Amino acid sequence: MIQNSKRVKSTDTELHDKLVAVNRVTKVTKGGRAFGFAAIVVVGDEKGVVGHGLGKAKEVSDAVTKSIDDAKKNLVKVPVHRGTVPHEQEGKFGGARVFLKPAAPGTGVIAGGAMRAVLESVGITDVLAKSKGSSNPHNVVKATIDALLKMRDPHAVAMQRGVELSKVFNG
Repeated sequence: MIQNSKRVKSTDTELHDKLVAVNRVTKVTKGGRAFGFAAIVVVGDEKGVVGHGLGKAKEVSDAVTKSIDDAKKNLVKVPVHRGTVPHEQEGKFGGARVFLKPAAPGTGVIAGGAMRAVLESVGITDVLAKSKGSSNPHNVVKATIDALLKMRDPHAVAMQRGVELSKVFNG
């Protein structure tokens, strides 16, 4: 699903992390219940690089630390055009479906929960987004990153078609 050509090396100095969700899980043993935590985190440099990670531990802080480390290993580069997405795109993962649509400057990030964390971490300031199907935060994060990875930069489209950049938008 995640293409190797878009993977990015970790630059720890400028990455910002956002906690998406913390889930308390219980294991029933002979001696009683054993509680643990699973944390989902999104990291990004707000300049087109984003990654997600999952960490599990007995304490919340340890789970968050592990998830940040995991997210830094899964960084990908996505195109951001004038603070929004280059074109409409759908993404899916598991039962989660997301739809991203470019928005005019000043619109803001019209998205909820897990999608908002991913879009803000990547540096998108104006977008219209809709989450359909499953609302499981892990799957919504992966579906959003899937949609962002399917995006094509206008410059790349112009090069591929062999036309000028102005024809991509007017054509």
